[in-house]
Amino acid sequence: MAATPAISADVLAKYEPVIGLEVHVQLLTASKIFCSCSTRFGDPPNTNVCPVCLGLPGALPVLNRKAVEFAVLASMALNCRVDETSIFARKNYFYPDLPKGYQISQYDKPLAEHGFIEIPHNGGVKKIGITRLHLEEDAGKSLHEGFPDASEKTAIDLNRTGVPLAEIVSEPDMRSPDEAYEYLTRLKEIILYTGVSDCNMEEGSLRCDANISVRPRGQKEFGTKTEVKNVNSFRFIRAALEYEIERHIGVVESGGRIMQETRLYNANEGKTYGMRSKEQAHDYRYFPEPDLLPLVVDEKWQAEIRVTLPELPEARRHRMMNDYGITAGDAQALTRTRSFADQFESAAQAARNPKRVANLVQSELLGRLKARGLEIEQSPITMAGVAASADLVESGAISGKMLKDLYDLSFERGKDFPVVYEEEGRPEQSRDTSALEKMADEIIAANPKQVEQYRAGKKTMIGFFVGQVMKASKGQANPQLVNEVVTKKLEG
Repeated sequence: MAATPAISADVLAKYEPVIGLEVHVQLLTASKIFCSCSTRFGDPPNTNVCPVCLGLPGALPVLNRKAVEFAVLASMALNCRVDETSIFARKNYFYPDLPKGYQISQYDKPLAEHGFIEIPHNGGVKKIGITRLHLEEDAGKSLHEGFPDASEKTAIDLNRTGVPLAEIVSEPDMRSPDEAYEYLTRLKEIILYTGVSDCNMEEGSLRCDANISVRPRGQKEFGTKTEVKNVNSFRFIRAALEYEIERHIGVVESGGRIMQETRLYNANEGKTYGMRSKEQAHDYRYFPEPDLLPLVVDEKWQAEIRVTLPELPEARRHRMMNDYGITAGDAQALTRTRSFADQFESAAQAARNPKRVANLVQSELLGRLKARGLEIEQSPITMAGVAASADLVESGAISGKMLKDLYDLSFERGKDFPVVYEEEGRPEQSRDTSALEKMADEIIAANPKQVEQYRAGKKTMIGFFVGQVMKASKGQANPQLVNEVVTKKLEG
C-alpha cells in the first residue's frame, strides 16, 4: 500500500485515532420502499422505475411494510431500542442520480437508537455503540465509464432509486482500523443471520462510509474529521483508515490544519483523494415528509417481529460449545453463516460423535475448499456426508488415511462422500491380525537400532513402528490393532 511520507512509530503513538462508521444495508424486499417497482439487481438500466420513484408530479409514496419489519428485526439484533413513533423527512440536495431533488430518510426521530455490537478486544470484549438505525431510500447510480462518449457524458441508471436501506450509524468508539474491521465483520455476520439482507458488497447491498479523526492521546475533544465514502471491501476500509490516520498526523505534525471533507479511496494507489467539502446537517434543509404519516411500530407489532429473531452468532457459539464439546475455534468456523451452522447441527445430532464431525469439517473439509478457492456452498461433500464419514472412523470401519483418500476422490469426482464410499466398494480397515504380525516382524527386524532405543526406555518409539506398519498396510490397517500388535512384539 502506498503511504504518506513515513511517520515514525514514536510520532504515531502520540495520537489516538477516533473512528465512526455509517453502514448502508439494502433490505431484502422484492419491491422498493415507497412503490411496487422491483429491486432485482442486474436488470436493464431504467426498467424498474415508475412515477413514484422518479418523483413525477402527483405521485405519492406508500411505505413498504416488509421493509419496516426487516429494519425492526435488524434493530433488535443490534440491541437497539425501537422507538414506537418515528418520522420520515426530506433530505434536500441536488445530484443527477436523485430525480426528486431530495431523498426520503429519517432525521431527528429515527426508527431505532442506542444499540451496540461487541467485538474481541485484548482477550475480552469491547462494546461499540450504535447511535441509530433509520430507514431511507437509495439514490440512483451515475455511470462514468463503459460508453463511447463517457469522457464527455455521464449516464444515469435509476433502477436503484427507492430501494430500501437501513442506515446503521455507530458511535465514534473505534480506536484503530482493526477495530473497525472487526465491527464490520460482526455487523455483517449479524445482519446475515437475521436474513434481512444478503450484504453483497459487489452488488451494493452493503456500503460503508468511514469517519476518521485523530487527537493527542489524553485529549477529550475530537479532532476535525474526514469521511471516506463507498469503499467496496472491509480490507480496503482498513487500508483507507490506515492511510488517513497517517495523513492526518502528518498534517498536524507539520503545523497544517485538517479540512473537514469527503474523500474517496483509490485502491490501486492505496491513497485517498479529496472529493468535496463535508456537508453539515443544516446544508440538507431537513423537514418532515408531508406525504407520509408518522411510522408507528407499537408494542404488539414489535412483539410479533421479535419472535422471528433467530439465535444470533455469539449466543449460538457458546451453546454449541456446551452442547457438542467443541472448541471456541471450531464454534467460530462452524457458525460463519446461519445455513452452515444449521447444517452442522443437523449432522452433529445424527452422528455418534459430534466433536469428530466438527474436527473433520475443520481438518479435512474447509482446508480442501480453501485450496480450491471454493465456498462451503460449492462443496461436493455435504455436512451429512461429513457425519457419515465421522461415523465410519468412529466405528473403526475406516482409518484416517482411508478417509483422506476418500475425501480426495469426492473432490476429484464432484460427488458426496457416501456416493464415493459405495463406488469404492465400501472399503474397510484390515483386521487380519496374522498379516499385521507378519508386517510388524519384518519392520522390527529391519530397524534394530530403534528396537534397542525402545527397550532402553524410549517408549515414544512405538509411534515410529506403528507408522511404519500403517505405511506398509497402505493405511488399510486399524491403528489401534496395529498398536496392540507392535507393543506385544516389542515387549515380547
